[in-house]
Amino acid sequence: MLGRYGAWTGGEDEDDEDNVLTLTRGITAQFNHTEMGESLMKRFQSSVMVVVALIALTGQTIAQQSSRSVVIHAGHVLDVKTGKLLADQTLIIEDGRIVSVGAAAETKAPADAVRVDLPNATILPGLIDAHTHLTMDPKFGYDRLGLSIPRETLIGAKNARLTLQAGFTTVRNVGAAGYSDVALRDAINAGDVPGPRMLVSGPALSITGGHCDNNLLPYEYHATGDGVADGVAAVQHKVRENIKYGSDLIKVCATGGVLSKGDDPQASQYTLEEMKAIVADAHRLGRKVAAHAHGAQGILWASQAGVDSIEHGSYIDDAGIAEMKKNGTYLVPTLYLGDWFMENAERNHVPDFLLGKAKAVIPAARKNIAHAFASGVKVAFGTDAAVYPHGLNAHEFAVMVKLGLTPLQAIQAATVNAADLLGYCRRFMVRLKRTRRAILPHVVSALKSAM
Repeated sequence: MLGRYGAWTGGEDEDDEDNVLTLTRGITAQFNHTEMGESLMKRFQSSVMVVVALIALTGQTIAQQSSRSVVIHAGHVLDVKTGKLLADQTLIIEDGRIVSVGAAAETKAPADAVRVDLPNATILPGLIDAHTHLTMDPKFGYDRLGLSIPRETLIGAKNARLTLQAGFTTVRNVGAAGYSDVALRDAINAGDVPGPRMLVSGPALSITGGHCDNNLLPYEYHATGDGVADGVAAVQHKVRENIKYGSDLIKVCATGGVLSKGDDPQASQYTLEEMKAIVADAHRLGRKVAAHAHGAQGILWASQAGVDSIEHGSYIDDAGIAEMKKNGTYLVPTLYLGDWFMENAERNHVPDFLLGKAKAVIPAARKNIAHAFASGVKVAFGTDAAVYPHGLNAHEFAVMVKLGLTPLQAIQAATVNAADLLGYCRRFMVRLKRTRRAILPHVVSALKSAM
């Protein structure tokens, strides 16, 4: 099936929900596969230009500004579901939508179409980053206190553009102050600023003094994070409040974190009962739940509570792996940030109370996540961009491959898997079924008339 903004949303079998991709907003990106690990060189030719989202930026711009069709000829198209590399393919775009993808020899292109020839390019779907913070930049500790909500929103506009230019056409933004991510999403959707399609959480839910609270200021300031809520009734209220103000999903901080003062990444924070209440209300109201969780107990409880994804998963153990596999919980590891953070810690004046935690967590995370990969947990791609500069998102692929995923599995994590986690597959199928119900009676009537 075909979708909006040059999005290929499925294969030939419309009944196959796994065939459905939701790939949006075209952009081009170029990177050398040698940057993604030695094993990628063995599977793909190095120095390949990757054209993301099945459509070059120039082609999409023409399609949006003209009634003329756009025809893109590509040397190869990667079927990210099967891993098949299809040669000599042609895409036809009309009114900003891909209307056909197929072998060039079998495709009839409109005579007056604008043509984009990419004979040496390999096209694949637009990439999805399921863990970003577009309204933040790499600022650590007390450096973050001087930024207003309006300033963070403008930072988000810059980072949205950088992320799109890096080839990521959809992001899940998991945590922003003052609903600045809601404002950014709405501005992108209105065409006011360029950026990827966004699903946003608004403020992350946190216990008092937890990872997502404001723990930097002393008592007399009475500083509290926007998402702080304690107890079942309070977390239910906070979920409903976030949804009221525009959140597409709910982010909950289930354990302590690295880049926060005074907490332990291995310690669980919300109780199992509180997380069950969060998930129950969120799911009942049509929102998925992402759980920041480093520690093993918090990972286990979050999956038992029914969250849709575990973010980071640094101290994941066999019990957590088994629970996640049983429940179909996705792991969204954020791995490259460790390399960039440690390499730039001195230049960024990272406080000792953060640096000490990072030195302990990062190597443990690499070991435990490699074990989780080998154990077969479901994986979706996420970066935690904002810990490092936005636009470097694709560096995550190299670390995923280094820790055991195949290159295709890493690409699938950023395409079909991430689309499934974000709920795009289900949304498309619901729309498709509704369309069928609306059209089928007319088809039956027409057939009866013809007979």
